[in-house]
Amino acid sequence: MKIAFKEWAVVIDALGRGEQIIILRKGGIHEGRGGFQMDQSEFWLFSTLFHQQSESVIANAAERFNSLAANSPPDDTLQLKYFATVSDWRKLEHEEAALKLKGQHVWKDSVIRDRFSWGREEGIFALAVRVHQLTHPINLPMRKEYGGCKSWIELTEEPVSKTSQPVLDETTFNTKLNSFRQALS
Repeated sequence: MKIAFKEWAVVIDALGRGEQIIILRKGGIHEGRGGFQMDQSEFWLFSTLFHQQSESVIANAAERFNSLAANSPPDDTLQLKYFATVSDWRKLEHEEAALKLKGQHVWKDSVIRDRFSWGREEGIFALAVRVHQLTHPINLPMRKEYGGCKSWIELTEEPVSKTSQPVLDETTFNTKLNSFRQALS
């Protein structure tokens, strides 16, 4: 697997803690004419402090922001701690649907509203993912081509993971997945 999904460190932290299974994505400036496309079923989680704003997330996630920033790897290193598999996803066409996911992610409502209406068309993608934590993080060289405001990154080398485990047990994950589906039904 050589594809990574670029996301704020504070969101990846919440995914890695099992606090949420949801990724909400509008798409980056460099996504191209078609915008964000959901065309990957599994991917590495690429943690970034780029554009990160602790005021955009709920209080308990915002409190962890400074610690995450202080403990991030050097700028020349990409550290992979997690990978995700997509269990379900939806393109949400109505803001009300996105707001029904409140309590299932760390974003503030105001950020969801802003992102929903940003860009050429209204809408946002909601992905429910099963996150796996690596026993030992993988460190790769940070490359210039990984920069910029984009969601999907093709890594120049394929990381090899020896062992990992899901961050949530099967029952807890399925409960969260059912909550995601019920909120959007």
